[in-house]
Amino acid sequence: EVQLVESGGGLVQPGGSLRLSCAASGFTVSRYAMGWVRQAPGKGLERVSTISGGGTTIYADSVKGRFTISRDNVKNTLFLQMNNLQPEDTAVYSCAKYRTAYDYFSDPEYRGKGTLVTVSS
Repeated sequence: EVQLVESGGGLVQPGGSLRLSCAASGFTVSRYAMGWVRQAPGKGLERVSTISGGGTTIYADSVKGRFTISRDNVKNTLFLQMNNLQPEDTAVYSCAKYRTAYDYFSDPEYRGKGTLVTVSS
């Protein structure tokens, strides 16, 4: 059974940092494209960042230069390091698994329940 469990969200001041984690089970993260998506209050789902099975990373323009996606193949865990957070980054962040190692432009096959990130002074 595929499970994705996010952690690391919370309240942070503008300019601050958070590191999100996604513990995966039921499959091997390095064999699939993985990513982070977010949904802000009253808005649609936004693709934040993706890492292919080969390690290629893609970022939304809104987070380029501030967010870094990575994975730990030994711990089977996905991470999102978020720096210089801004109020517009406030959202529920969810971990996503795609169907293949490179099929990261399609909708995720699985999504976790998410972790809330609130950026406010």
